[in-house]
Amino acid sequence: MKHIYQILIVALILVSCSGEKKNSVETVLEKGDLKTLREKRGSLVNEQQTLSDQIKLLDDKIKVMDTTKNIPLITTFKANNEVFNHVIELQGNVTTKDLLTITPEYNGILTHVYVKEGQNVSKGQILAKIDDGGLSQQVAQLKIQSALAKTTFERQKRLWDQNIGSEMQYLQAKSTYESQKEAVNQLNKQIAKTTVRAPFSGTIDDIITEQGNVVGAGQTPLMRIVNLDNMYIETEVPERYVIDVVAGKNVEVSLPVLGKTIATKVRQASDFINPANRTFKVEIAVPNKDKSIKPNLTARLKINDYTNKEALLIPQSVISENAAGEQFVYVVSNKNSNGIGKAKRVIIKTGKTQGDIIEVLSGLVNGAEIVKEGARSVRDGQSVDVINYKEDEDGE
Repeated sequence: MKHIYQILIVALILVSCSGEKKNSVETVLEKGDLKTLREKRGSLVNEQQTLSDQIKLLDDKIKVMDTTKNIPLITTFKANNEVFNHVIELQGNVTTKDLLTITPEYNGILTHVYVKEGQNVSKGQILAKIDDGGLSQQVAQLKIQSALAKTTFERQKRLWDQNIGSEMQYLQAKSTYESQKEAVNQLNKQIAKTTVRAPFSGTIDDIITEQGNVVGAGQTPLMRIVNLDNMYIETEVPERYVIDVVAGKNVEVSLPVLGKTIATKVRQASDFINPANRTFKVEIAVPNKDKSIKPNLTARLKINDYTNKEALLIPQSVISENAAGEQFVYVVSNKNSNGIGKAKRVIIKTGKTQGDIIEVLSGLVNGAEIVKEGARSVRDGQSVDVINYKEDEDGE
């Protein structure tokens, strides 16, 4: 009551003075007397201080009587079922099975190189020739001896079919002919090794040894051939994903150097766990129609290892933990038309995470309204003011 009387007194003073103040100020200004002006200004300053003190009293009383000022202001969001594709992020290198450094199968001088760098070649095409060291002349001589052995065998066979001559003569002629024929075949195989052919269709990437050089079988690199059609990425995946990362899983491949992102799938997953680093190898097919992807490029991979078609996802930042180590969030319920509702603490169990998003396995229902900003100032069962409520209503 004391405060009310004070307020009334101040109000009466203000009302009574308001009429006089205008006239007094005008009168003083008209007089233009410096002493009177200063006295009037001092009077007004005293009245201003009195008003400030009374306004503060009013504010304090309003604060005590208006209980809504104690309700924390919060924002919320709704957790709805959605598809959750969890991925593991790895790095890998681009490679191809059709990348080979060709070496000769025969010792000798490289007499001819029939291709150039950058040239496209077909499987079986002749790429180079090595001097056979006289094998061709030996084959010619063996063919003459083989022809003679064949004639002798055929004549001896006709006689044997007529029961003329001994069986031993027939068998010796047959053996001689077959030996000569096999010798010719063996020598032809040796000569064939002096011709270097393309093992598969592709491009000659590099000519390593020029013609005229002496080359050694299986040792001297002649040229490198590559085919960019059958490209893939190889990476090593930790063994804990051996059940989840299998052939057919979706993969997002990013090639930073090329600025390209490709959607593809796991082509093959190895069944062998490397005991040294506890990983298994995975091959990921990479389409390369424009030939822009090259071997040994570094790739960033996002491999889908887990999918939940009806997942409840929330930001990790809204989750708190109690003394028992349980995770919880605040859910708003019983909200009125002004956006005032009750906050309830709900214990949840979480699953996989992706960035700042985490999957909720239990504790929440589809459509639950969860406290986002202001959660740290909320207590269980406390009334809260959802400041984004009107915006949500307008949006709906």
